[in-house]
Amino acid sequence: MSFDPLYHPYPSYRLPVYANKGMVATSQALASAAGLDILKRGGNAIDAAIATAAALTVVEPCSNGIGGDAFALVWTKGQLHGLNSSGPAPASISIEAVKALGHHEMPRYGAIPVTVPGTPAAWAELSRKFGRLPLAESLEPAIRYAEDGYPVSPTAAANWHAAFRRYSTLEGEEFAPWLSVFAPGGRPPAAGEMWRSPDHARTLRLIGSTEAEAFYRGELAERIAGFISRSGGFLSEEDLAAFRPEWVKPMSVPYRGYDIWEIPPNGQGLIALIALNILKGFPAASQESADSYHRQIEAMKLAFADGARYITDAAHMSVDPHELLTEEYGELRRGLIGGEAMVPAAGEPRASGTVYLAAADGEGNMVSFIQSNYTGFGSGIVVPGTGIALQNRGLEFSLEEDHANRLVPGKRTYHTIIPGFITKGEQPVGPFGVMGGYMQPQGHVQVAMNLIDYGLHPQAALDAPRWQWVKGKTVTVEPHFPMHMVRRLQRMGHDVQVAHDFGSFGRGQVIWRDPDTGVLCGGTDPRTDGGVAVW
Repeated sequence: MSFDPLYHPYPSYRLPVYANKGMVATSQALASAAGLDILKRGGNAIDAAIATAAALTVVEPCSNGIGGDAFALVWTKGQLHGLNSSGPAPASISIEAVKALGHHEMPRYGAIPVTVPGTPAAWAELSRKFGRLPLAESLEPAIRYAEDGYPVSPTAAANWHAAFRRYSTLEGEEFAPWLSVFAPGGRPPAAGEMWRSPDHARTLRLIGSTEAEAFYRGELAERIAGFISRSGGFLSEEDLAAFRPEWVKPMSVPYRGYDIWEIPPNGQGLIALIALNILKGFPAASQESADSYHRQIEAMKLAFADGARYITDAAHMSVDPHELLTEEYGELRRGLIGGEAMVPAAGEPRASGTVYLAAADGEGNMVSFIQSNYTGFGSGIVVPGTGIALQNRGLEFSLEEDHANRLVPGKRTYHTIIPGFITKGEQPVGPFGVMGGYMQPQGHVQVAMNLIDYGLHPQAALDAPRWQWVKGKTVTVEPHFPMHMVRRLQRMGHDVQVAHDFGSFGRGQVIWRDPDTGVLCGGTDPRTDGGVAVW
């Protein structure tokens, strides 16, 4: 597919960026620059993705961190590889143990919801298997940002301030390190203000020089487990030492001549694929069709209903996830969509903090990578002297014994963060993703349709106004969503609410590769501080 780079239905936004030797697209320009630096040093797209991901833990710590999880889709040497680096629940935790501490559901903050972090292991595994440069070299730009400091970007500053209002109210000595690291002087940094974290720099050096061994079986592991134990949590040195990331076979559905790829469960990428498998059976419609929006919303509801019922650690799922992607099942679910809004049985989506990046080089290597601490800075637990903010991914576990995603020792929970990838025939088209909790599969569907159904170039596909199904018949839309479309959807039974800002509609990146020339076309979301760095 070729795009008209000058056609843009949203003229107040940017045009796409082109390059042929390399491209890095992410939510923070300094992080993109770190990836480009590594490309120019002789690294490949995998090295660049690692450098960018590490830099994001420094320049956007309100959305991710060293103590989070990560997933990746990597195209190299004619094949797509999937990496699941999400950590399991501690071996000593259980529903009974959590309830014995007085909790009726998993707590959001503190040491209890901390699961094994997978992000450092993802960096090391990607570097070992596909990288060209030593891991220590790929982490150098992030170390410089942490050591020397950098000016905080506007969106990050706003999210940082919002997080401060939550985390500063948490009671307990275990939260004091968070305040000292991320709110020095008793307040978060403002946009344009310098922030640095020497402890963060030292931790990144240890991870780089030991290829993450220090994090899982060394000094950092000892510090993490010790502080968790003192803070009333369950994560142990043994849990950290036992962790290994898993290479998995990506899942896909054919969609109008392309194939859309996601990581299999425990991630919610399956939800995006279920929705697209339903939608592909409807005739292609214009972007100005209320019927098209209606079908997208209804398909998304059905997909979330299936996700809520079935998705968890793949080893604990009651069905084969591929059964949810068959032609027969897609047709069955498609038949439930009528002319009126319906109410499926699904959970209520929650917001979260995540970063997504896309990277490509001139040799054809491409990476779709995502990492997260879950809700903003995560658990509020920062390991003293390390700068490591630990995730609260365990919040997703249920304490109900009959729930598909019930808490089990050593089990990986339902995961919201998902990287996406598109191919056509045997050729890679490119990485794409939209971060933002339960908005992510909804963003994947909308961006994929913008690219494929409507022929928009990557930047326009990201700029397009988004909708988000919330619960029941409630749908929120962005402030610039067409009002005539809002009224038509309301007449179809949807409870459409216009949001006051763009904060809950995700932030994405896309790289699209021309199969004939290898030229890369990229875009980054206007809802964030992003940038596309090119060579």
